[in-house]
Amino acid sequence: MELFKSVRLLAVILLIAGLVAGCATKKSVDVAITEPVVSEVPDDAEALDPEVAATPEIDEDLTQTEQAVLNARFGLLFDLEAHDTKEVEKYFNYFNHKARKTMVRWLERSQPYLPYVRRVFTQYGLPQDLVLLPFVESGYNVRAYSWAGAGGMWQFMKGTGRLYGLKSDWWIDERRDPYKATDAAARHLRDLHDRFGDWYLALAAYNAGEGKISRALKQAGCDDFFELTKKNGRLSRRVRLKTETKHYVPKFIAISKIFQNLDTLGFKPVSWDMETEIVPVKIPGGTDLLALARAGGMTWNEFHTYNSAFRRQVSPPHMVATAYLPVAKADKMMAYLADPSSRPYAGYTRHRVRSGDSWWRISRRYHVPVSVLKKVNNTRSNTLRPGQHVMVPGNSTGRAVASSRSSRSTAQARAIAAKRGNYVVRSGDTLWSISRKFGTTVSTLKRSNGLHTSRLKVGQKVYIPNNSGAATKQAVKDAQTVKSQLVHYKVRRGDNLSTISRKFSVKVSDLRKWNALNRKGTIYAGQRLKVYVR
Repeated sequence: MELFKSVRLLAVILLIAGLVAGCATKKSVDVAITEPVVSEVPDDAEALDPEVAATPEIDEDLTQTEQAVLNARFGLLFDLEAHDTKEVEKYFNYFNHKARKTMVRWLERSQPYLPYVRRVFTQYGLPQDLVLLPFVESGYNVRAYSWAGAGGMWQFMKGTGRLYGLKSDWWIDERRDPYKATDAAARHLRDLHDRFGDWYLALAAYNAGEGKISRALKQAGCDDFFELTKKNGRLSRRVRLKTETKHYVPKFIAISKIFQNLDTLGFKPVSWDMETEIVPVKIPGGTDLLALARAGGMTWNEFHTYNSAFRRQVSPPHMVATAYLPVAKADKMMAYLADPSSRPYAGYTRHRVRSGDSWWRISRRYHVPVSVLKKVNNTRSNTLRPGQHVMVPGNSTGRAVASSRSSRSTAQARAIAAKRGNYVVRSGDTLWSISRKFGTTVSTLKRSNGLHTSRLKVGQKVYIPNNSGAATKQAVKDAQTVKSQLVHYKVRRGDNLSTISRKFSVKVSDLRKWNALNRKGTIYAGQRLKVYVR
């Protein structure tokens, strides 16, 4: 009898499990029908360096110089008070010795981004120490992903990223956009400090989550991070902090001490003059990014280095995205975007993978080589899942026509332009550069001159409509400013915006505008300011 009951109970359990599994399968199929399957980690993702999460292994003692640095108090540009703990010493030793090569690599990798991060954090009024947080999170690796799915150099989880405006889907992952993610991180850290009133607790919450730290503090009956770690063993298992969180702040302090004393500790100091000069540009949905890259004479890999957020060679069709163009090539690339004949590429098909599909079968169906299919979808994997979506490039049959104007109106525009042409094309001119100079648009110039393409010849006369307007005068004035000599001025002790403006005979308001400074115009010794001198 007991055996019969046991068998019957087992049968019921198996039946319920089957029903649950069936429901789960059905639910996943429904989701796949309505939206593309999103891989949590792109194929071009890079794993976090093992040193990011490593528990320090100490092979040798600190030298006298290192011990002196560890014990000393510093704070010229750094606002957080250092705490002497065994964990701080362990990480200080670790990154000076066993993981020294890794620290060198991180320092080199940070140089293109450090000036921007410092500028943003200054604007938000955050402590300068916090520019070092990406070392703790990812080693300043823009493409890094953790095993838990956190992404980018600030290691945002998808949910937290969404709260701060970072989009993450099949098309794009803005957690890998170092500029948008830095702004989001600054706002997130500011919010955490407003919540806890203490930077150490804010850092711990950045790692473990606001709720986790709040519950731990409540159960421990304290409001201090270091006191919380001492009482951690007495907390319930559900509330207790993980080892990673307990070591997070000491690790940050250790790296901060090293960064403040790179020269003394034998590291090569970071250069603050290696910031990547880019032009952020809004691009319409569905833009062919590969064509945009080629317009600037760039390969896809070169373009993707500046734009790691894009997961496909086509921008998200459902949104306006931001692309970062290198200054030296931005002119041609922006001219390409502004050209009406270069509308978003319509030759892509979004194919939903069915059971039995393979790369080879899709290749045969659309007459596109497998290698091209994989390249467009940024993957090297041979595996496809039912419900997954892949992009298939077409043969440009969907390319938009440049203009719908009749040949008669075009001829009339050309005739008017020939009589009223008031600008002579010079070497290096493009429609985009001319439009910027005179405060108009590429489409207006094309329409006014009866042009179908963006090609111009040296000596050609172009008609600039409304050439006497206020907008045009301002555009010419701005163009003259851009042609002025650019000086990178290193701020010295005692400097302020007023003294610098008098030194170069420029306006304080222009200094703020050129360097994206807030109303307070906070600057600090060692900072480099852009000054346009006529």
